[in-house]
Amino acid sequence: MTDADVDGEHIRTLLLTFFFRYLPQLFEKGYLYIAQPPLFKITVGREVYYAYSDEQKSQILKTNGKTATIQRYKGLGEMNPEQLWETTMNPQSRIMKKITIENAAEADHVFVMLMGNEVPPRKRFIQTHAKQAMLDI
Repeated sequence: MTDADVDGEHIRTLLLTFFFRYLPQLFEKGYLYIAQPPLFKITVGREVYYAYSDEQKSQILKTNGKTATIQRYKGLGEMNPEQLWETTMNPQSRIMKKITIENAAEADHVFVMLMGNEVPPRKRFIQTHAKQAMLDI
């Protein structure tokens, strides 16, 4: 489990790469899952909604108007234990993504490309995906 922001995604990629290289049997046996914590808590009156992306947040706000209060979670540490249980740990309500060997191979490939010595593939990747970048500023 990592934070829902871009830093958490980076840490997740590093962990997947480590597991892929040193413990591939975890993938082969289907033991790896990613817990998906929310990025936002949106309160409208007594109703509480959790959004896992900016798009989800926009949709909730569009439906519920301007009376909403938004809390952006900068990390898991900003949640109290009850919120963490409700959103990320409770088997009845959590969102889990199973990681396959293909996911790990892709993460390893991207890691090597972005952190490797060859500049042209990294430059092409950045130019191709620049508009999709999630900048956490």
